[in-house]
Amino acid sequence: MTITSGPSADTARRVLVVTAHPDDVDFAASATIARWTAHGVHVTYLVCTAGDAGGFDETPRTEMAALRQAEQRAAAAAVGVTEVRFLGYPDGRVVESLELRRDITRVIRRVRPDRVVTHSPEIDWRRIAVAHPDHRAVGAAAVASVYPDARNPFAHPELDRDGLEPWTVRELWLVGSPAERINHAVDVTDTFDRKAAALAAHRSQTAHLPELVEELRAVMAEAAAELLPASASPGGPRLAETYQVVDTA
Repeated sequence: MTITSGPSADTARRVLVVTAHPDDVDFAASATIARWTAHGVHVTYLVCTAGDAGGFDETPRTEMAALRQAEQRAAAAAVGVTEVRFLGYPDGRVVESLELRRDITRVIRRVRPDRVVTHSPEIDWRRIAVAHPDHRAVGAAAVASVYPDARNPFAHPELDRDGLEPWTVRELWLVGSPAERINHAVDVTDTFDRKAAALAAHRSQTAHLPELVEELRAVMAEAAAELLPASASPGGPRLAETYQVVDTA
């Protein structure tokens, strides 16, 4: 288990976050991302769907995609992210296709990140909601895009015609992995409020969940108590976001 409690050991300067839906990153990793951006890391979001199958209010279906994209941009701003891209795949019908791998690879080669954060392609049977089929499909496609596609000069030759040079990503950070795969914890006590602000921006998804922030705080405090050394702090329990980190260099 590795622990991140400060930025000094983190050498990543560019990070690409690949998710299935608007709001996925904010539930899973936005407090970590707020830490990174505060220390000068450039973070790009790549959202594979527009979230058109989401929402819990009376917003017409024809307006939902535009609403959720706007919400994601507002949530990104809350944690210091200014670059948000959408691929526009149909929400709820994502599969691990060569087309999706190509589209993710294209963005990897353009952004040239040191680190990619994405969904685990595995099922965590303790929390089935985290293992949404779109999450697993995007995670599998993103993993394949990191290795071998983005670094292989002969993969997706149409990208070569676009002048996009191969790129090797050094690290994969997977969210939603089964417990036995978790090997990294980030102390996000100081940036939890920014995570809460990002989640609040997703009003179509969270406005009907008045207890959400406190429920997340409890889960993250439990993770910190289990994984961070000396988890008590003067301001109350410490909070952690957890990952399966894979060396892909």
